[in-house]
Amino acid sequence: MRAREQTPGPDDRTARTWAEVVVTARRSTADGLVVGTSGNVSARVGDVVLVTPSGVPYERLGPGDAVGVDLDGRQVLGELAPTSELPLHLAVYRATDAAAIVHTHAVHATAVSTLVTEVPPIHYMTAALGGPVRVAPYALYGSEELADNALRALDGRTGCLLQNHGTLTYGATLDQAYDRTAQLEWMCRVWLTAVTVPGRTPSLLSPERLAEAAERLRGYGQHG
Repeated sequence: MRAREQTPGPDDRTARTWAEVVVTARRSTADGLVVGTSGNVSARVGDVVLVTPSGVPYERLGPGDAVGVDLDGRQVLGELAPTSELPLHLAVYRATDAAAIVHTHAVHATAVSTLVTEVPPIHYMTAALGGPVRVAPYALYGSEELADNALRALDGRTGCLLQNHGTLTYGATLDQAYDRTAQLEWMCRVWLTAVTVPGRTPSLLSPERLAEAAERLRGYGQHG
């Protein structure tokens, strides 16, 4: 009887990146950005995309559960099926310089996605995402239509909302992608809080103020 052909195991860099994917996915659950197995995380290593599998609780994932696909979606690593949102992740990797992607069903951001077509610029951290965050029109999860809608919403941005669905952010690292997700959820929470005050309308930042913040943010942080 012929043995089942096995996909190759991960090398050291891939193994380290997979460990970071799992940590980030678990963090999204701990921080309340996803419930159960909703949402997904990925990171690119060369031409391979490591992505969380479909329907597996993050706390059950270990070093031997790495799932990898090439940029055409062919599985090259692991036995578990990749996330159903694989078309969304691959579309972003093919169209941008993303090295990591975080997709969540964060409560406040998802609520905002049902109310507006663009997140009002309530805070200067809007500039950290490239400008006012757009809402991609609704499409069925896992569909090419959703991926296309997200790419249009991401034009010139590093994050977007998915209408009646959740958030998508990307970055040069998993930490950066995750931080952008957390900032986006926080801004949505701030706006929702402000608009509930009776008789008051929240002030918003002008394009000029956002441009000023964007310039300042470019020099933010420690520089060796």
